[in-house]
Amino acid sequence: MTDKYAVIGHPISHSKSPLIHKMFAEQTGQDMSYEAIESPLDGFAATIQRLRDTGYKGCNITVPFKHEAYKLAHEHSGRARAAHAVNTFIFQDGIILGDNTDGIGLVTDIEQNLACKFLFKRVLLMGAGGAAHGVIWHLFNAGAAIIIANRNMDKAEQLAAEFEGYGTVFAKSYAALAGQQFDIVINATSSGLTDSLPPLPDGLFKPGALAYDMMYGKETPFLRFAREQGAAQLADGLGMLVEQAAVAFQKWRGVNPDTAPVIAQLRT
Repeated sequence: MTDKYAVIGHPISHSKSPLIHKMFAEQTGQDMSYEAIESPLDGFAATIQRLRDTGYKGCNITVPFKHEAYKLAHEHSGRARAAHAVNTFIFQDGIILGDNTDGIGLVTDIEQNLACKFLFKRVLLMGAGGAAHGVIWHLFNAGAAIIIANRNMDKAEQLAAEFEGYGTVFAKSYAALAGQQFDIVINATSSGLTDSLPPLPDGLFKPGALAYDMMYGKETPFLRFAREQGAAQLADGLGMLVEQAAVAFQKWRGVNPDTAPVIAQLRT
C-alpha cells in the first residue's frame, strides 16, 4: 500500500516540495505519494486531523503554519524546541512528532554544496522572524559569530538574548552595520517577496564573502545589491529547500536521498 505524505500551507500552489519528494522516492525506490494541500488560515488543526484520520504518515508545514504546528505537536525534537517552530510532522502510534529541518538544511547547503564553512566566520543574519528563528541555533552550533539585524530592534534583541553569556550573538540596527564586514550575509527576511531591500550600508562584504537569500527562483534585490557590492559568491535558497526536504524524507523513510542531482534538475 502506498504511504501518503503532503505539504500544508497557505498559499501552496507554488511549492516545489511534491516534485522534490517525487524525485527522492524514485531515486530510493520508496512506495509513497506526496501532494500539496492548501489549508484555510483558520483550519490548520482540522486539516492535520483529516490527514491523520485518512492514514497519512506525515507532512511538511510551510508558511504561515509553522508556529501553530509547534503548538499542535505532542512531542518535539531538540531542533524544533530551539526554533519554536515545526516544519515536519511524523504521525506515529497516535502521536504527532514535530521536527524542524530548516536550520540543518541551510547549514548543509552552505557548508557542503557551496563549500563555505561557518567555523570562526562573521555572519550577518538579516531578520528576526520565523525564518531566522528556524536557523540561528544551527549557525551558532556550526561555530559562527552572528550579528542579527532587523528593522524592529526589540525582536532582534529578543532573539539575541537566547544566546546571552556566549558572547558570539548580538543584535544591531541596520544603521549600526556601517563600517562592519562579514564573511557570510544571509537574508532571512521576506523582502524578496515585495521586491524591496533592507537598508544595508555599502561595504558589508569581506573579500571572498557569500551572499545567501533564503528565497529562491529569482534574483532578489538583496542578491542584486550583493553582486553590485562585489560579493564573491551568490546563492538563493533552492539548495536549502532540497536539503531540508531530504532530512524530513530520511525521518519518514529511513533512507538518505542524494540531493545533488535533485538540485541540479530543479536549477534547469
